[in-house]
Amino acid sequence: MSSYSRIAAVTGGNKGIGLACVRQLALQYPRSSFNNGPLLIYLTARNKERGEKALQEILEDAQLKEAKALCKDGGLSDVRYLPLDIDSQDSIQQFASHIKQEHPEGIDILINNASVAMDGFNAEVVKKTLHCNYYGTLEATKLLLPHIRDGGRVVNVASVAGLIDSRYSGPIRKRFLNATKTEEITALMEEFTTAVEKNEYEANWPGAAYKVSKAGVIGMTKTIAADNARTGSKTLINSCHPGYVNTDMTKGRGHKTPDEGAQTPVLLALSDIKGSNGEYWSNEKIAAWEG
Repeated sequence: MSSYSRIAAVTGGNKGIGLACVRQLALQYPRSSFNNGPLLIYLTARNKERGEKALQEILEDAQLKEAKALCKDGGLSDVRYLPLDIDSQDSIQQFASHIKQEHPEGIDILINNASVAMDGFNAEVVKKTLHCNYYGTLEATKLLLPHIRDGGRVVNVASVAGLIDSRYSGPIRKRFLNATKTEEITALMEEFTTAVEKNEYEANWPGAAYKVSKAGVIGMTKTIAADNARTGSKTLINSCHPGYVNTDMTKGRGHKTPDEGAQTPVLLALSDIKGSNGEYWSNEKIAAWEG
């Protein structure tokens, strides 16, 4: 049994929005309705050196020290590094096994932030992008959801790029928006991949791997949340757009800081969101998925 009252995990936590989510969880947890004692946050990254460097950055963070947010300074939060590469099924399974072994009582918060944005557009880019952003996020959610304590939170960081807009054909739009099973969303990801391989995508799909991958994340979040609610679970599962954030992924072009980008994911993790489940959020409120 863990000595912590709450356990959280953030994927892709070594930089950008993920690292900011770790910081903001530590800063905001004491004032949140989720606070019922000490919080342990797992900062995850696929690269050990970068993960441990990010952890050291958190431990030396001036704002966290001033707020006395960390246990070492008299606060409520501890942060630890764990390896996790959501592009690897083995890594996801090892991470899930570690979490279940260390915390048999369950964990409370999972923020799936890790993703990639690749240059160019071809079949290989589509496969690699979907493998990480869609299938990796789906696998992490499926493996860890049964281990999240009732009333916990799952937050899948998506993007405004994932809106279902006019770049999709009418039938494809309808299938996304009306899907009730995760398998239906996965089938759409498979069809997109095949269409690009055959160079037959233009009539139905946008020529953007990242866009389709994030539409998949929003769609499967909606279906998994509905399935989970049918079991009677009070765990809330939502997706969100963090905003256009100044990170490596946006090549420094974003207008939000990483801390500003972390606000919506952390709100979904810690705040009273009035039972919101399976929704897509942007700018700290529920937004329309259909663009």
